[in-house]
Amino acid sequence: MKKAATSRLAQKINCSAEREQIKREVNTFYSFLSGLLGADRLILKAGKLEALTLLRSRRPEEKVLGLQRVIFENPALTEVPALAEIPELLQLLYDELAEKMARRAVEDTIEQKIAAKMKEKQEEYVLEIKRQLLKEQGGPENPQTLKKYAELEKMRHKALNCFALDVLRPKRLEEIVGQEAAVTALLAKLASPYPQHIILYGPPGVGKTTAARLALEAAREIATSPFAADAPFVEVDGTTLRWDPRETTNPLLGSVHDPIYQGARRDLSDGGVPEPKLGLVTEAHGGILFIDEIGELDLALQNKLLKVLEDKRVRFESAYYDPADPQVPKYIHKLFTEGAPADFVLIGATTRSPEEINPALRSRCSAVYFEPLTPAEVEKIVVAAAARLQVALEDNAAALIAEYTTEGRQAVNILADAYGLALCRGQGGAAPVITCALVRETLRAGRFVPNACRKKTEGAYVGRVYGLGVHGFLGGVIEIEAVAFPAAQPGKGRIRFNETAGSMARDSVFNAAAVIRRLTGEDLHNYDLHVNVIGGGQIDGPSAGLAVVVALLSAIKGWPVAQEVAVTGEISLQGYVRPVGGIPEKLYGARLAGMKTVLVPAENRGDVPDLPDVQVVPVETVEEALPWFFRGREKALLSGNV
Repeated sequence: MKKAATSRLAQKINCSAEREQIKREVNTFYSFLSGLLGADRLILKAGKLEALTLLRSRRPEEKVLGLQRVIFENPALTEVPALAEIPELLQLLYDELAEKMARRAVEDTIEQKIAAKMKEKQEEYVLEIKRQLLKEQGGPENPQTLKKYAELEKMRHKALNCFALDVLRPKRLEEIVGQEAAVTALLAKLASPYPQHIILYGPPGVGKTTAARLALEAAREIATSPFAADAPFVEVDGTTLRWDPRETTNPLLGSVHDPIYQGARRDLSDGGVPEPKLGLVTEAHGGILFIDEIGELDLALQNKLLKVLEDKRVRFESAYYDPADPQVPKYIHKLFTEGAPADFVLIGATTRSPEEINPALRSRCSAVYFEPLTPAEVEKIVVAAAARLQVALEDNAAALIAEYTTEGRQAVNILADAYGLALCRGQGGAAPVITCALVRETLRAGRFVPNACRKKTEGAYVGRVYGLGVHGFLGGVIEIEAVAFPAAQPGKGRIRFNETAGSMARDSVFNAAAVIRRLTGEDLHNYDLHVNVIGGGQIDGPSAGLAVVVALLSAIKGWPVAQEVAVTGEISLQGYVRPVGGIPEKLYGARLAGMKTVLVPAENRGDVPDLPDVQVVPVETVEEALPWFFRGREKALLSGNV
């Protein structure tokens, strides 16, 4: 009997502990629900569902019934659950509450998106209403804007006459004077199914730009040429191309405008979408990109251009570009993923020598050389320009212009200035006549000087010889003179040379002294020798060596030098005449100076152009050259008794 009483007591204790545990769980759930909904909101909701008294009850069974009415929102629930059913009911309440909270979170998100979309649509609707009101009220114009528009229209219809060069510029390739070989080579490279990139070398004003433009027009009509009838010709000057290394702007290759600082289109900037701006290389796609003075182009930009020439497209990058952004238009996606097409033929023009051009660029381009214009060719250009201006030329007027310039463009400008001077003087009439007096006045006003002074070629003089030099693409005659005096003490003579002529020319003097000693057996240290380059001209290279030999030998021996002969060539210590550069330019300069005979190294024989009024003589040794200068001394020279 005592054992039975003990068992009942234990069951009672266990039941009390379980009830306390369930009571704590119910109170915890109630506290969580109160914190979630808010105490005031929970009380208000419980009052509507007749559950307020149940929630305030101390019995967990009644409290669970109140929670059921609140969560299920059903006041018809009246059955008070048993204590054993409460854990299962609490689990159901947990699930229902979780589902409601998830549904509410989704509903809140949707409501926020709906509100944002409604706000956006409302702004668009308001903007559309404003636009409509502007249209109904006459648009954005007002008296001030209309006045400015009228001023712009008035300015657009007011224009000066076209420039003289626009009228006088050749309209066909056949009209380009003096560059037949260069024009043929240029057109041949464009007429091929596989056109090449080209660099045009030559002095200014000889028609490089005009030839490139007209060559494309001619290539369009050739069946084998890849250029279509609408192939573009994009022209730009390399000296004016500016770009930002940070790639914020690059008119040649293109750049990307970010939506924040540079301001892409409004519809793109609002969405944070970068906008690629295409460059000239894409504008020239399928045609020709002509870069004048390409040698002046920034070296880093040249390297970027080389990359475009290889890839035939331009790549764009931007930290603002997001390929997954649905707001990015298709064309921007395509530009960032595939790049912009840039398949074109590059034609560059430069007045620099090939050695001064970027080797990487030079290796990818074929070279076409434009020659300096001769006086006869300049005269021909002036006569053709006078015909286009519909003016008459006085005899020798064209020849007078040709004496003061070797550039076709400058010759045309002189003619145009003389034409304007004739009109200013009232000499226009039906057919103005450009006289030599008008040309001379124009030349004086422009401070022009003769492009090459004609040298005195008659007779013979001791210690004076004409050498040849070249500067850029223009050659000229250099007058070298020498004088010899017996040294005050034998073997202690000095050689003096004007240092302004250059260190290599000074070395040529000492080489010449060694060659003369080998030829004559005389020690030049027995003489005080003075060698002078008249005018102090800079001689860049050893090409004056043979001329110095002739001048020194004439000064020592007292032999007169024939003045109608000019010479160029490096001299070796063994007396061989070595090849030099710039032979065509030097020969043109000798021709302008009136030289009748020019001696050149035998190895430069292939560089000699066809000049009908100049005798060009290739020589291999000093011995071969000397008889041309010392007339009447042939026997002594041939016998070796120099």
